Amino acid sequence: MTLVEWADLVRAELELDENERLDRADVDRVLDLAKDAAHSVARPAAPLTTFLMGVAVGRGADPQEVAARLSRLALDSAGE
Repeated sequence: MTLVEWADLVRAELELDENERLDRADVDRVLDLAKDAAHSVARPAAPLTTFLMGVAVGRGADPQEVAARLSRLALDSAGE
């Protein structure tokens, strides 16, 4: 099973609308953000950061913008 297929199963289980399907670019965006948070901050930061991204997107924020901002924040935090 691919991650896109898994995301579709999760979406269906949560009874999210069909227009909330994730494509490969969406999955990659979330995984890249998780990688940046895990490697630059701490491993537990990955699920926390991606969850908060989801909250922001759910409230209408642009997924690409949120992911970019949070990746920059994580990468900048690595130097501290």
